[in-house]
Amino acid sequence: MPKLQLETRQVGPWGMNTYALICPSTNQSVLIDPGDDPKTLQEMLGDSQPVAILLTHTHVDHIGALPAMRQQLGVPVMGNDGPHKPGGKDIQADRWLRNGDTVQVGEHTLRAVYAPGHIGDQICFVLENDHRIVVGDTIFDGGPGRTWSSDGFQTTLVTLRNVVLPWPDETLCYPGHGPHFRLGDRRAEIEAFLAKDHGNFFGDATWEM
Repeated sequence: MPKLQLETRQVGPWGMNTYALICPSTNQSVLIDPGDDPKTLQEMLGDSQPVAILLTHTHVDHIGALPAMRQQLGVPVMGNDGPHKPGGKDIQADRWLRNGDTVQVGEHTLRAVYAPGHIGDQICFVLENDHRIVVGDTIFDGGPGRTWSSDGFQTTLVTLRNVVLPWPDETLCYPGHGPHFRLGDRRAEIEAFLAKDHGNFFGDATWEM
């Protein structure tokens, strides 16, 4: 079975990565994180048949074009029900996705994985029988997602330990900002980062800290 086609563009003033996943066999698609620029988002979808808009989380840079795309596509909006803090928006989703829930895209299945820390409604989308995961702002090539409190940072550490590190080395992580990366290439840095005592830290972190 041919793999899902993955399209990505940077949109908005924060250079947020938006994604479209298209099933080659059925032409069904999903749009992930409609951050800005509806015209670009529509171009990514091409002549495919969208079945849902998926949200990794509800920070404004990830949902700026949500009202426009919701109206344009007329498909269900799916995300996690939170809490939408810190800094997220209370959105009206058509379906709340919790850990382990799945979304069908033609012949393919996406699985939602709850990954709080950066925000309380953060989820990743695992492409089943594939090595790709859309991780939102859970993890980047250079460090974990930003946190706004020491509690949030501690939650991020738990997510890295219990959610991210169990993924196989060949996993390709597609983040909300910056380049995608192979998890195995960062595993040693992440493990070293987790082994340190960061005290009451919160904010922007790098693996070298």
